[in-house]
Amino acid sequence: MDSLTLDVIVRSISEVGGTVAFIVVGSIILELVLFLIFKVILKSPHTLPIMLLGPAAFGMIVLIIYPLLWELNLSFTNMSLRRFGDKAQYTWIACQAKPENINFWLTDCLFKNYADVFRLPVLKQVYFFPVFFRTVLWTFINMVFHLVGGMIFAILLNQPIRGRGIYRTFLILPWAIPQVIAVLAWRGEFHFEYGFVNLILVRLGLEQINWMTDPFWNFTAMCIVNIWLGIPFMMVILLGGLQSISSDYYEAAEIDGASGLQQFTNITIPLLRPVMTPAIVLGTIWTFNNFNVPFFINQFELETSDILVTALFRAAFQYNRYGFSAAFAFIIFIILLLYSIFYIWISDGLKEVYE
Repeated sequence: MDSLTLDVIVRSISEVGGTVAFIVVGSIILELVLFLIFKVILKSPHTLPIMLLGPAAFGMIVLIIYPLLWELNLSFTNMSLRRFGDKAQYTWIACQAKPENINFWLTDCLFKNYADVFRLPVLKQVYFFPVFFRTVLWTFINMVFHLVGGMIFAILLNQPIRGRGIYRTFLILPWAIPQVIAVLAWRGEFHFEYGFVNLILVRLGLEQINWMTDPFWNFTAMCIVNIWLGIPFMMVILLGGLQSISSDYYEAAEIDGASGLQQFTNITIPLLRPVMTPAIVLGTIWTFNNFNVPFFINQFELETSDILVTALFRAAFQYNRYGFSAAFAFIIFIILLLYSIFYIWISDGLKEVYE
């Protein structure tokens, strides 16, 4: 090991050690302040819970709430690559609209970036709604296969079969492998000339497919990879829910003459709903915002294959439209928030939790 490499390692360790020491010292100071305020001054009986929650709450404020508020402020500014860095270089979007002209004031002044998301191309040529509908289609296709495939494997693994633990291990591997590594491996398998998928097609007497350059097949390749990656997660969640259902329900149903389908629809699905609801909400959000699969499989940056999150990335870090991208990000956040509230409301998935 040469001296330069050793010097880099030492500096890296010192930087990490400094960060860890700062976190430890900061946590101790925060705990002392909370103790003095709530125990000594206010005499609160809830001092211990507050002290336990204090570091986590402070971390959320620093790492989540503050960046969210900063990005909200950024979404109303004209920041771009030319106006970057010092706050004086970018400002809130201003105009000379008359006070009574409310429409112009909203679309060309304060909320100009939000209006531009819908009226200007979010990429070079593609507008918001085509990308949005493609993202909805992408999410729907993947979630259907995740849910159906996960349910099938969960039911099979819930049966008393020999080697069940080995099967679980192999089925969970796609989820356990780092996603970027798995996606890049899949991209190699979709290579037109040397990819394993096309080699199989040739052996079967079929024509090779341009997975990377044809818009339809590129989108199909994205779905295939994400379905392969997502089924294990849903399988694990549903398997845990199935194992929590008492066998007494099924035994009573068999005595009453219920068929397997009737048991599934009247026992399994209703009792799995508290587990399925958060799993579907989380799975939908993760799929909707899945960056790795669409970004790496779409190797040649086809705008016909981009979804909202990859379009957002390109708008921010390839086209350097920072204020526009911040507004774009908040629109995506609002869409997912409304979806989550609506789905939980219509599914009554958290009814048992509230009761």
